[in-house]
Amino acid sequence: QALRQISQRTISTASRRQAENRVSENQKLFQEDNGLPVHLKGGAKDSLLYRTTAGLTVFGTMYALYCLLFASMPKKPN
Repeated sequence: QALRQISQRTISTASRRQAENRVSENQKLFQEDNGLPVHLKGGAKDSLLYRTTAGLTVFGTMYALYCLLFASMPKKPN
């Protein structure tokens, strides 16, 4: 039982020290009416992630269309 009390005390104090409540800050940030869509309100990191995802999507679509076009062409006889 002593071991259980020590482990519970260690876990509860460690989690209290590390986790601070930032919900109200995030609510203010995401509810602010600044004309940005919600997926870009996080700042430069969100913008970079969005642009990277969009670029990879466009590249993947173009590559898939190229592969389909290449596969649909008849083979040249040797």
